[in-house]
Amino acid sequence: MPYADLPDVRLHYELEGDVQRPVLMLSNSLGTSLDMWAPQRDAWLRDFRLLRYDTRGHGQSSVPPGPYRFATLAADAIGLLDHLGLQKVHFCGLSMGGITGQQLALDYPDRIERLVLSNTAAYIGPPENWENRASAVERDGIGSIADAVISRWLTPPFAAANPERAAALKAILLRSPDAGYAANCRALAASDLRERIASITQPTLVIAGSGDVPTPPSDAAFLASHIQNARLVEFDAAHLSNWEQPQAFAEAVSDFLLN
Repeated sequence: MPYADLPDVRLHYELEGDVQRPVLMLSNSLGTSLDMWAPQRDAWLRDFRLLRYDTRGHGQSSVPPGPYRFATLAADAIGLLDHLGLQKVHFCGLSMGGITGQQLALDYPDRIERLVLSNTAAYIGPPENWENRASAVERDGIGSIADAVISRWLTPPFAAANPERAAALKAILLRSPDAGYAANCRALAASDLRERIASITQPTLVIAGSGDVPTPPSDAAFLASHIQNARLVEFDAAHLSNWEQPQAFAEAVSDFLLN
């Protein structure tokens, strides 16, 4: 399995596809891994060279001591690009990955071609909610919050009709290291980009889920209205819209990046 050894973290990644195609870098949500992009992988490989990676503290990446900050998570992404010799990429992040995308666009604008911000926000507060969740996971383990988290990832009708998909997501969540999950919760607690996102200049697609509780459509509308070159699309989905609407999600992103 490929790894990039950066100064203070080892990132697990997968880079696949035709080297002549544009690179699409994908950043996972809190409590998942690069496997969260499985529903779109085959479709996107027809048009892109895909770079998926596990955010520090997730999946098979290492778990440096926390708390983390999004400036660090963005620097990790740049370190991975440098490791692979990739100068400029399209970037798609969901939830926590979408905040990483915002931070990247602000701190490293010359490295991002186009930006997709899915089921995310410029600020997901209040901070005490994240601190409480981090403390609960440190005390009782990720399993103690798993059912509550999954109930927000998928709409109840979808989860009931697709129990195997809900189970697959729960398995990904349960593999998340407790310490890494908590450290990333604290990155979310400390992040507030509401006053900065107007400086994002890259063409941006904002994706919302009509049933998304953690980052509701109003958060997506805020992003789309404050980023000067943004468009907004909304799906009938909860927080992990790429799992509930896999084909529509893949097509919307491809259409935005290629046209």
